[in-house]
Amino acid sequence: MPSIPLSRRNALLLLGVVVLAWGFTWVVSKLLLQYMTPIWAVAARSAVGTAALLILGIALRRIAWPVKADLPVILSVGLLHMGAFAALVSLGLQTVPAGRSVVLAYTTPLWVIPGAWLFLREPIGRARQLGLALGVLGLLVIFNPLAFDWTRRDALLGNGLVLLAALCWAANIVYVRAHRWVTPPFELAFWQALLASGVLAAVAFAAEGPPVVVWTPDLGWLLGYGGVFGIAVAYWAAVNVNRSLPAGVTSIGLLGVPVFGLLCSAAILHEPLEASLLVGMALIVGGIAAGVFDRGA
Repeated sequence: MPSIPLSRRNALLLLGVVVLAWGFTWVVSKLLLQYMTPIWAVAARSAVGTAALLILGIALRRIAWPVKADLPVILSVGLLHMGAFAALVSLGLQTVPAGRSVVLAYTTPLWVIPGAWLFLREPIGRARQLGLALGVLGLLVIFNPLAFDWTRRDALLGNGLVLLAALCWAANIVYVRAHRWVTPPFELAFWQALLASGVLAAVAFAAEGPPVVVWTPDLGWLLGYGGVFGIAVAYWAAVNVNRSLPAGVTSIGLLGVPVFGLLCSAAILHEPLEASLLVGMALIVGGIAAGVFDRGA
């Protein structure tokens, strides 16, 4: 059953839901590491999200059997975004604060710019060039090569894993832009999440062994929030927002995710709001905004 585009007011409210849900998910992901190993944590959260997507899809009558033409995009989203991105971020969160991680992960649109130019032949206008330069400058400010402790291999690895996650997400976005859709995106969400859950569980078992979990109410609500709101509800809301608002408005609105995630990390996890992180985030957000407003976009 096709969905009807929302009014602008309702679409903006739903965009706010996406920002809040995804922003708080970074705190949830960090807290989950107190109870589970990193890959099992994302595998369990993905499994909850898969079940929630199945229930939501059945309730909305928006689950479709995939056809052959859908398989590439199911593989792309399931493996690169829902799978590799989530696993790499979880591994990085072991040593990187959640606030810094969300800012680094949301450099993704910056990497989409050269990727789309290389593979899709999308032009890079002056605004996009400026945006890319601001984003790279923001990364340099965050890392500050002169002050960074290069002897801390765990910190280097953690930051590198989160940036690699951003590249995986960017690669998925570039492919999705080129994909010729046969089945609407939300109708495929369950299959993408199911694929990601299976692959993550297999990787977790191979890398971390059988799961060792002590079930507590806190673990229950963390997995419930991360799967139901961080995956199912947020994905459903994002699809409806994309259908109802211009792409530029949606992209700018999603810049609120790293901002809200950073504030939640400071308030709940008591992570310090370092000046270099705030300045770097401002430069990265400004760079993404410049790319979005490029008339060649």
